[in-house]
Amino acid sequence: MAAVHDVAAYILSKKSPLTAMKLQKLLYYSQAWHLVWRDKPLFQARVEAWVNGPVVPEVYRYHRGQFQIAKWSKGDRKALDASERKAVDAVLKFYGGKTSQWLRNLTHQEDPWIKARGGALPGQRTQHEITRAAMAEYYGSL
Repeated sequence: MAAVHDVAAYILSKKSPLTAMKLQKLLYYSQAWHLVWRDKPLFQARVEAWVNGPVVPEVYRYHRGQFQIAKWSKGDRKALDASERKAVDAVLKFYGGKTSQWLRNLTHQEDPWIKARGGALPGQRTQHEITRAAMAEYYGSL
């Protein structure tokens, strides 16, 4: 299994530069769809339901304060196996051309983020986890 920083490095090796928000959403969708297609997580890092959509806090701590990211020096893009690369490539093919705002808006319409927010008010910060089970159930039903 790849580390989340490996996945971030891989995504940025394919699509760069990206806004921090778009990187976060691509990580989220990579995790969600990998769960559906491979029946196992792509990475172990926690995903939380933040105000602007799903966020991997471990990655956020590394890019905090940056609007746009061109490279990722913390991970190893080559650490992903062929199956993991194939899943991320499929996510990039579908979601990679979308804007950060489009991806944010999409996540706000989908059950995993909505349910994890647990009725939090718009703009209210939370650290509620978007569980792997919620991702697999929702995206597996699509």
